[in-house]
Amino acid sequence: MKKFIVFISVLLVALFAFSEESITLNLIEAFSSPWRTPTLNKIIEMFETLNPGVKINVISPPYETAYQKINLMVSTEQPLDIVEIGDWNLSTLAAMGKLEDLTPYINSWPEKNDLIDGILEAASIYHNTPYLLPHGLFAKALFYRPDILKKYGFNNYPKTMQELYDMGKKLTESDKNQYGFAFRGKGYPTSFIDAVVTSFFDDIDPDNMYLTKSGKIIFEDPRAVKALTFYVNIYKDTSPKDSINWGWDEQVNAFVSGITPLLFQDPDTTGMLNEMLKPGQYKTAPLPVGVSGKAYPSFGFVGWGIPTYSKHKDLAWKFIKFVSSAEINGYWSKSYGALPILKSVYKYDSYFSSYVFEGWTKMFEDKEHYQFTQYPLDNENWGKWNEFQEKTMQQVLLGKLSVVRCLKEWADFWKKAGIK
Repeated sequence: MKKFIVFISVLLVALFAFSEESITLNLIEAFSSPWRTPTLNKIIEMFETLNPGVKINVISPPYETAYQKINLMVSTEQPLDIVEIGDWNLSTLAAMGKLEDLTPYINSWPEKNDLIDGILEAASIYHNTPYLLPHGLFAKALFYRPDILKKYGFNNYPKTMQELYDMGKKLTESDKNQYGFAFRGKGYPTSFIDAVVTSFFDDIDPDNMYLTKSGKIIFEDPRAVKALTFYVNIYKDTSPKDSINWGWDEQVNAFVSGITPLLFQDPDTTGMLNEMLKPGQYKTAPLPVGVSGKAYPSFGFVGWGIPTYSKHKDLAWKFIKFVSSAEINGYWSKSYGALPILKSVYKYDSYFSSYVFEGWTKMFEDKEHYQFTQYPLDNENWGKWNEFQEKTMQQVLLGKLSVVRCLKEWADFWKKAGIK
């Protein structure tokens, strides 16, 4: 009888296991790369192990076209349960009315109080509603190769934009395939353009990158003409000609090879560089300041959201909550290179106060020269702006559009968009 009961018990367990419906969550990422996606897959494996019967299918569109793919899939309600949302496409997606308000989930999350100050406000930039929970923070800094600079007689990194240009020009020997600056021509070059242009100003509105404190659109200011001309000269005099077509991969690969030892990038680049270069072979520094003596970096963020039409919202949140826990967020940030979202991660992992993050640490501490400034992400034309600015900037670099005409088109764009 005892054996029979054991047999029946085993049989019932087996039948339950075979009859239990497996649930598949569809996740789409916005920033796929050979270095980042494997880390995401490892985290997914951990989650699946802890949640038998749950599978997560990862969709990894190419980096340069990911936003377009995500916008199309969400707008047409293709099967998705977890969507990676960048700050730059948040308003576009949220305006569709197809992103779930995460307020109830976040409010019931025990680690909510451990979030970095201001992160929920950043996530709620569209109609004061958190349509995503950030999993990483970003800000541009200067990456440089001490070994290459020393080879050419430079013992320090450039501290001003003019020094960046002068150093880049001296480094450039096109016949030897040696250049100075890793230019970003395509794949959302917006923040690269603006880092240079705004550095010519000393009165940028901290709440809007494209306005002065007096409310004037910066592209209508005479300083913008000098600034954008300077930016074009950086391309012409310090960068490879084919960098007009460079995205993230090409920029970073040129930096790793030493072809362009000066680079503006986000902390997520550190993950790849730590794998491809030896310790100390690259360092970070604050963004060079402009003629104004200032620079205006911006905080970026990327996170996970849930489509309103998902049939597995609670399970999707369970995954988001798992990824956002201190242990996993620390692992993710360290492998991927983002700045962690939880205060506790900075306390238990000294890596985030090491030389690798020196550039950001110095900018955070130097409020006199560095004003972290917001983009008008709440404007529903923001998604159109990125493509428009890239297209017109390409025409300028190719000599098909003048700097003055380009700036007028940029100013007209934001006037029609109702920037404020």
